[in-house]
Amino acid sequence: MSDASVVAPSISFDDFLKVDIRVGTIVEAEPFPEARKPAIKLKIDFGTPIGIKKSSAQITENHSPATLVGTQVLAVVNFPPRQIGPFMSEVLTLGVPDEQGKVMLIRPDRDVPKGGRLY
Repeated sequence: MSDASVVAPSISFDDFLKVDIRVGTIVEAEPFPEARKPAIKLKIDFGTPIGIKKSSAQITENHSPATLVGTQVLAVVNFPPRQIGPFMSEVLTLGVPDEQGKVMLIRPDRDVPKGGRLY
């Protein structure tokens, strides 16, 4: 859905609360050449009690592994894990398209406590 004019169907606030979006800090980032589309493998620390989770993110156009460690990001932590090639992605790291349609990570504009939930 890269078309910004597409509007999703309405959901209730209770539906929104079912999606658990948390802030975590990237502790490892490496290229993922086995992925069908260019991606980066991430390990993200969400603090206690969630801990460190893995994610595959198609963010190679605007982000490089070398610059991601220490970056805070937002991710959905309550989707079931998903097998992506030889890698099990445990959380969905969130991003939005830039003016060229390339994914930019969503992140807080200053450091916040790990594991904080988006409301």
